[in-house]
Amino acid sequence: MLKILKNRMEQGYRTSPYPKEGITLPERYRGRPEVNAKAPSHLVKRCVESCPQQAIDGKNLRIDMGRCVFCGDCERISEGKFVTFTRDFGISVAEKAHLLTDGGLPELAAHSKKHFKKLFGRSLQLRQVSAAGCNACEADLNVLATPFFDLARFGINFVASPRHADGIVVTGPVSRNMRTALLQTFEAVPSPRVVIAVGSCALSGGPFRGSPEVSEGLDSILPVDLFIPGCPPHPLTNLHALLNYFK
Repeated sequence: MLKILKNRMEQGYRTSPYPKEGITLPERYRGRPEVNAKAPSHLVKRCVESCPQQAIDGKNLRIDMGRCVFCGDCERISEGKFVTFTRDFGISVAEKAHLLTDGGLPELAAHSKKHFKKLFGRSLQLRQVSAAGCNACEADLNVLATPFFDLARFGINFVASPRHADGIVVTGPVSRNMRTALLQTFEAVPSPRVVIAVGSCALSGGPFRGSPEVSEGLDSILPVDLFIPGCPPHPLTNLHALLNYFK
């Protein structure tokens, strides 16, 4: 016991001050993309042709964050003259149409106040489902339970049984072999329930989009309430989404 107390004193207080205080992520972090509508057409064309996810709408000059894996190729090719990635990690949306953006995003809390804050504002229990994910999104969700993020201090927890949950958090492209398990998990969650899609695979199929073995996005199977883009989304992106949507 003395060793535990000694270790605690040596470690000090390690929990992040977010959201009471803002956090600035390193320059190499790629967050919300911004599109320059006045960029030269030849740069736009090169970026559209080079995008591995076909996430750039060259006609309307927008980026589909549901498809984007934030590789940064478009920013490098255009040298920041067409696309730049900011360090803003608050990129989640409540409607899939809002994932297609030129840089502007609607206020996330405005939608949730009408639907979910009164139901889940003080306590939210979630069941995570990895539907053929690579474990990147899963890992960045798991770290929310560490002392630094301490998700439980906000009344949000991941639980073992869907029968104890208020909703499900789905990662991965939802392979054909995982579809039944996913649907059974969803059905086991009592109503009212929420569905959260995390990562480009869950949002659009990600790098596997177009394969007959995976879905074209979780919303093609279940009604999705919250879309969290990224490959994988930063833990702060996940935390920001949960806090602004439900708290």
